[in-house]
Amino acid sequence: MQPISQSQAEIRKQILGSSSSGKFFCLYTEEFASKDMTPLKPAEMQEANLTSMVLFMKRIDIAGLGHCDFMNRPAPESLMQALEDLDYLAALDNDGNLSEFGIIMSEFPLDPQLSKSILASCEFDCVDEVLTIAAMVTAPNCFSHVPHGAEEAALTCWKTFLHPEGDHFTLISIYKAYQDTTLNSSSGYCVEKWCRDYFLNCSALRMADVIRAELLEIIKRIELPYAEPAFGSKENTLNIKKALLSGYFMQIARDVDGSGNYLMLTHKQVAQLHPLSGYSITKKMPEWVLFHKFSIPENNYIRITSEISPELFMQLVPQYYFSNLPPSESKDILQQVVDHLSPVSTMNKEQQMCETCPETAEQRCTLQ
Repeated sequence: MQPISQSQAEIRKQILGSSSSGKFFCLYTEEFASKDMTPLKPAEMQEANLTSMVLFMKRIDIAGLGHCDFMNRPAPESLMQALEDLDYLAALDNDGNLSEFGIIMSEFPLDPQLSKSILASCEFDCVDEVLTIAAMVTAPNCFSHVPHGAEEAALTCWKTFLHPEGDHFTLISIYKAYQDTTLNSSSGYCVEKWCRDYFLNCSALRMADVIRAELLEIIKRIELPYAEPAFGSKENTLNIKKALLSGYFMQIARDVDGSGNYLMLTHKQVAQLHPLSGYSITKKMPEWVLFHKFSIPENNYIRITSEISPELFMQLVPQYYFSNLPPSESKDILQQVVDHLSPVSTMNKEQQMCETCPETAEQRCTLQ
């Protein structure tokens, strides 16, 4: 939350001043408006996450971001954070240029973390499901505005789609139900009526359908592997979580007191689950969650969350990212997970190495 600018305040006065009735209240003093208010609202580029923009500029070979002649120069810290995030996502090579992985990521018109999840889904054989998630989180909110008095009916309808593994899986369930309704309907009216009956936003679901088709075209154009859908199996559920963690390992939170107060691992900011989260509806709060979005203005809510295990997180998080995390109780717990798993995994690796290649085992162990 921040004060409006002088120009925004003046525009609002002009718009409301033309009304013949009513009163206009300013929640600030005249002294504050004249002395402390900024003349103009800061450019969005100075406040937004720059990771996508930096990836795009790297793709079109604009080097030396610190020397670019921006119309509104972002803070150097923001540029450095964007470069650091891209490095964590393996989008940059050792020289700071786009890696082959980063070049493929830039093919998708998405947030780099979402692009990374799609690429990881190719490895984990869950492309179909992750494309659906990407389309649903990129399109507008699929839940309709609920009229006053219909809240209980809406919750009852939405509960039919809830998936126990989390909101990402619930979005897949909603999209699949929408697809089934579309295929079984002879006219668009039936689909719209179905959406109204279930308090879903029909235009948002149509938009998700279009976005998904475009993402699928990109997958085919750059010839990435595409596995058959297997939504519902335990293996597929685990694979989806692996793909999501590959891109969103920087957006993990832990319930620190068992009452829904989630402390984010990276920024140590406390947040709550959004009321429309499946966990909020069922009152079952998992300890560790991966979240898609965090919004301070919206009551510090984390949106679109799914449960993860600390063991799975430690398997997929880059070690140098984990090392750079600020000290916290959550980090200590994760370190204990590493300490518990490391001796066994190291022993197994050494045994396999010595059994398969005894003549080079000593050299490899030395290099390791």
